[in-house]
This record gives sequence, C-alpha cells and structure tokens, in this order.
Amino acid sequence: MLPASIKKLTEQFNTLPGIGPKTAQRLAFFCLKKTPAELERFADTIKNVKADLKICGTCLNIAQTNPCSICSDPDRDKRIICVVAENQDQQSIERTGEYNGLYHILGGVLNPLEGVNPQSLNINQLVERLRSGQINEIILGLNPDLEGESTAMYLQKLLFPFNIKITRLAKGLPSGADIEYADEITLASALKNRREL
Repeated sequence: MLPASIKKLTEQFNTLPGIGPKTAQRLAFFCLKKTPAELERFADTIKNVKADLKICGTCLNIAQTNPCSICSDPDRDKRIICVVAENQDQQSIERTGEYNGLYHILGGVLNPLEGVNPQSLNINQLVERLRSGQINEIILGLNPDLEGESTAMYLQKLLFPFNIKITRLAKGLPSGADIEYADEITLASALKNRREL
C-alpha cells in the first residue's frame, strides 16, 4: 500500500496523455528523489505555464505575443497558409525548416461522434483571412486519418469558391499517424511533395 500523498501524485500524473499507471508511479517516485527547492521550481513552472501566454489573433496559435512571432515575421511568405488541427502540429512542421509561410490552427478536426462540428472549429476565422484576397495557396496539413480526411474534404469544398490553390501534404505520412509524432525527414518530404486537390 502506498502512502496517500504518493497515490494522489500518481493519479495526477496518470491524467496526462500517454502516461499509464506504471509510468505515473515511476514519476511520483522520481519526485521523491528531488530536493524541496527543485520540486518547488517544478510546481511553479506548472502553475505559471499559462500566465504569459496569449492566443494569436491571426493564426490562433498559442504564443507570448499577439500577433505571434510567425505572423509578425516580415520574412515569412504571407501568401501561403498551412492549416493544421492543433498547435503541436504547427510546431512539428516548423521543426522541418522546410516551410516559410503562415499557419492557421483549427483547434481540432471534425468528429460528429464527439460533437465536433464545423462551428466548433476555427473555420470562420480562416474564411475571414481568405477574404483579404492576399492568399494564393492553402496547404491542408491534417492527419491522414478518418477525421483528418473528413475535415480536409469539408475545407476543400468550402474554400473552392475562393479560386485559390489547395494542396495536401504528400502521403509520406503513414495512414493513421499523428503529425506531432512524425520525424522531421518524413514531414519535410510530405511538405515538398504536397499535391494540389
């Protein structure tokens, strides 16, 4: 039987994505080996993680400034927008060093079974960005799974009247994979070999 404080900490770690009961317990015991000062710094970091963050008014990415450093960078190609589901997907594409355009974070993908419909996503904001007339390509950087494909098809139909080039990441990403966990070489290849829809 574990002491109540260790059980409670284990339960908290177990709520994190990808952390099972054994890993959660391992992390709890790891914390016991830390000094009180180290634990306090760790706790303060967790407590303050959201304090300095903002949502970029342009791409809806999490950032420290509004607009974010990508949207305000004069060297970025402002004619191309890569649409991704989540902030982590944008970070993964940035790590490739192959993309120099802007982004748009949808905040998820269509999933009717979980109640995620077009109104639940940041689609209206994307349409508003296109109304400026300065965008000439949209890259749909969505996962190649059922929800990602459904969202891509929906966006393709919705954006067709804007008469702009719509591309998808090449199928260098395996079906069912998450962009967040793809390696840089695979993502770089997918960006280079994207195709028009």
